[in-house]
Amino acid sequence: MFGNLDFASILKQLLVLTPGILFGLTIHEFAHAWMANKMGDPTARLAGRLTLNPLVHLDPVGTILLFIAHFGWAKPVPINAANFREPRKGIILTSAAGAGANIICALIFGIIIRMAFPVNEWAQQAFFSSSWVMPSMAIRIIFMLLVYGMFFNLILAVFNLLPIPPLDGAHILFGMLPADKAAKFSWLYRYGPMILIGLIVIGMMTGVSVFAYIIIPPVSLGSYIFSGFNINILFALVNIFLGGTF
Repeated sequence: MFGNLDFASILKQLLVLTPGILFGLTIHEFAHAWMANKMGDPTARLAGRLTLNPLVHLDPVGTILLFIAHFGWAKPVPINAANFREPRKGIILTSAAGAGANIICALIFGIIIRMAFPVNEWAQQAFFSSSWVMPSMAIRIIFMLLVYGMFFNLILAVFNLLPIPPLDGAHILFGMLPADKAAKFSWLYRYGPMILIGLIVIGMMTGVSVFAYIIIPPVSLGSYIFSGFNINILFALVNIFLGGTF
């Protein structure tokens, strides 16, 4: 996450990436709660989860690990599928709402980047001109907040759509399958969390992340579609801006 940045740049990066992470986690869980309530299950609302207050949704351990180990989690939103007016539809839409909210937010951030910032001009001057003067501190900070916001919302969306329990993608997939077909894959609910953790640990130990190969391509494509710019160019500018004075 921090690349080869020096300590001062790492602190600056933490300041501009933290809002994107906290916002992405919060809007994800809020969307689950909102959709569940919309579909007839008030459990999350009654538990106080129908709010945009991040402190209600964040899990302390999961949040800390997100920064240290590059994986983490928020508090799961309590759902009682028996309350849904249409149980199968309720499960599918509630499970999809979190990733859907992240994608919408990433789209909004991308459109702002596309329309409000002269990224091509910055890139040409930063990479090919020795006399380039950086934009103002305020503009740099806003730009970096938007880039990280778009990036982490897309990561949260793609990761949570993987069909591995307990991720949302598994609930969506099993909700769409006929009951007899879903029953054949019910064993995944028992072993899914262990598979997920095992893949993460193997990636940390070997430096070869399976999830990176799965997640980064669609995240890069989404970033390009939403913002109009290659994600490598955006982060190259972010790294240059981190070297400037805050």
